[in-house]
Amino acid sequence: MKNEKLEEKLKELLEEKDYSQIKNLLFDENEYDIASVIEDLPTDELIRVFRLLNKDLAVDVFVNLDDEVQKELISSLTKKESKEIIENMFTDDAADLFDEMPAMLVTSLLSNVDKETRNDINKLLKYPENSAGSLMAIEYIHLKKGLTIKDSIARIRNQAEDFVSYDSCFVTDEKRKLLGKVSVKDLLVNDPETLIDDIMEECEHKINTLMDQEEVVNIFQDYDYSTLPVVDLEDRLVGIITVDDVIDIMEEEATEDIEKMAAIVPTEKAYDKTTVWETFKARIPWLLLLMISATFTGKIIQNFESQLATCAILTAFIPMLMDTGGNAGGQSSVSIIRALSLNDIEFKDIFKVVFKEAGVAILCAVVLGICNFVKILLIDKVSVAIAACVCITLVITVIIAKIIGCTLPMLAKKIGFDPAVMASPFITTLVDACSLLVYFRVATIILGI
Repeated sequence: MKNEKLEEKLKELLEEKDYSQIKNLLFDENEYDIASVIEDLPTDELIRVFRLLNKDLAVDVFVNLDDEVQKELISSLTKKESKEIIENMFTDDAADLFDEMPAMLVTSLLSNVDKETRNDINKLLKYPENSAGSLMAIEYIHLKKGLTIKDSIARIRNQAEDFVSYDSCFVTDEKRKLLGKVSVKDLLVNDPETLIDDIMEECEHKINTLMDQEEVVNIFQDYDYSTLPVVDLEDRLVGIITVDDVIDIMEEEATEDIEKMAAIVPTEKAYDKTTVWETFKARIPWLLLLMISATFTGKIIQNFESQLATCAILTAFIPMLMDTGGNAGGQSSVSIIRALSLNDIEFKDIFKVVFKEAGVAILCAVVLGICNFVKILLIDKVSVAIAACVCITLVITVIIAKIIGCTLPMLAKKIGFDPAVMASPFITTLVDACSLLVYFRVATIILGI
């Protein structure tokens, strides 16, 4: 949400070219508010305003800018300006910035920063995408066993600006192997001469650098952590992941699932930042696939063309049957996909899920069938035989749709596919074909066509 008053005042001062007032205006503003207002400015004005910010505020504002704006801005700044920004960013934010940049630009920017910063960023960039290692921050409170509380507090105080989080202080041995954690509260309430070894707690959970980000999210959700340590294969402490990183991951994963469920190729850009061409490329692959798959329903109708010619009124009910079946399957699939993503159910629960969805399907099908039977007789005014044919098909279609809708996502996850792919559009196409086959079979039996 934008700060509308700030946006209005900034535009007014830009029109007047009163840059000293702009500097004063932004000095005490929140970095998020500044970022949300300036990122929509033309590039030349964005750079001009950004350069008015003091160094510390500029870094905080930069981190809150949209990814695409960050890339455009950092490539437009001077070497000195970009160096200051990168060296004062937390390493995980800097790695995220470079992750999607062209290799030549990354090389150019990294060659401009100090060796330590460059090595830290390169370490994070080497981890697999969406792994814990690629997400972690390396600016954490690290205490060695044998320190007293007094010495520990002094260390924290001396490096206070270098830490991402102060929730937990992690304790290691001489080889940097993780031993435990100490809360800031424990440091404050215990005797200053007490050894941290005596007050530290065991880390119940720690994250491996190669752990998938979805597993990381699940641990944070299940145990309500705000910070967790990240260790390498030798159990050495290499970084931390904080809850704000997890919130970003949750947003990304939810967006990705929604796009897949709507048959859209996932994109990392916000909607208002994508061009017409990029949006087209994200949508057309699935539309083409679904269009081709719909050929099967057309072939089914062609094969029963003679029966339809004999009783043309049957054609009028095809859209209703297909839509109802698709909607029923979509309801089940969305519920199951969400349950899978939250780890509420696993593949071993498939029979329990099918039994439950079958019960729901029968209840829904009976209610829909009865209501539709009455509606067809009173409004469409067709024969009882045709009404029975349509409603029996409707009942069978709803049952089939809900079973397909609940089993396909679970099967997809079992064999390694994303369950979100097996969502409404794909299931709808499959259910459409099934509903037509059932419809014409029931019509043949009841109407004798």
